Amino acid sequence: MTHSPAAPALTADARRVVAWSTTGFTLMFAVWVMFAIVALPIRKQFGLSDAQFALLTAIPVLTGSLLRLPAGLLADRLGGKKLFLGVTFVTAAFALALAFAHSFSMILALALGVGLAGVSFAVGNAWIAQWVPAARQGLALGTFGAGNAGASLTKLAAPLLVGLVPAGLLIPGGWHFVPFLFALLLLGVGLLTARFTPADLPRQTTRTLGDWLRPLGNAQVWRFGLYYVVFFGAYVALSLYLPKFYVDHSGVPLAEAGLLTALFIFPASLLRPLGGYLSDRFGPRGVTVAAFAVMLLGLLPLTRELALVPFVLLTTVVGVGMGVGKASTYTLVAQWYPGQMGVVGGLVGLLGGLGGFILPLTFAALAPSLGAGAAFMTLLVLTGFSGLVFLGSMLRLRSLGRQPSLV
Repeated sequence: MTHSPAAPALTADARRVVAWSTTGFTLMFAVWVMFAIVALPIRKQFGLSDAQFALLTAIPVLTGSLLRLPAGLLADRLGGKKLFLGVTFVTAAFALALAFAHSFSMILALALGVGLAGVSFAVGNAWIAQWVPAARQGLALGTFGAGNAGASLTKLAAPLLVGLVPAGLLIPGGWHFVPFLFALLLLGVGLLTARFTPADLPRQTTRTLGDWLRPLGNAQVWRFGLYYVVFFGAYVALSLYLPKFYVDHSGVPLAEAGLLTALFIFPASLLRPLGGYLSDRFGPRGVTVAAFAVMLLGLLPLTRELALVPFVLLTTVVGVGMGVGKASTYTLVAQWYPGQMGVVGGLVGLLGGLGGFILPLTFAALAPSLGAGAAFMTLLVLTGFSGLVFLGSMLRLRSLGRQPSLV
């Protein structure tokens, strides 16, 4: 389906919603994955095993995934701005508490609260969908989703911040300074968002809770979730996995490991608006097929032992496919389920986020038997299977002549 030239232009209020939700989500995503970096000095401080390290990095992803569906539902029913601001301020409180945590059990408990940052994705999608017409949602949602680049803020800045402030000062030092600074930034961005975005549109609806949840009975929605496990869940998993891989397997220092991981994150995040534009222009089905193909081309050689330079280049190729595929998947959601982005998008995001929780644990479990390539072997099989499911579904819908209706 091609983008219609008659699609209405965005209002000034809609543009402000997209801009400030994207800014907030970028920072929230940086907070969501900060344990990929700060867990490394925590591992050294507490002598964590690989299993404990994997659990610590994955716990925030679990919280931010499981709560996406109820948060998206509430955003649809109560208004996106209210929920977005609430999530921002509550996450800031947990990040601030984390800055003063001094036991591993307390860090684990607060990591669950910090994981609320991941809920901002479902809430932000619903908020944007309330302001942007469906025919333009591909680019708008893709722009918002580019906030995934917040992971690169963590990978680039956190290693420097860990050593910037020494312990023993009036403010927390060492790794504690990272959540402390993030908490202050969240408070600031939250206040600015409250000031410069319009109030929520009136939510007058006669839908019951059963009406809101009815689309979740469609197999198509769950297939969208499977695709999002590949494009987003695997992205989160690699964002968490690669810093440790570079430090332990390639022997590079933490700051360089963060930089190399950012080279994967940039295309996987910043190409999301391009994926949304291409989906609006040429249709999300073909764009999604291309995204699967690009990922498979990058993953296949990564299953073998490689030198550092080709390894980094191939992870960048995988990131290109992920960036485009994340946007095309949510364009499919917006086109097939207009007006229900909070619920349907919430479930799709939940499933994708659960992938980001389960996959790092899977990598750690398979590494003793499959070696350093375990992560990429797992992703190759998952991507190939999901791509086949998508192709089968696409061909069946085409044979039936089924197309979404833009409104």
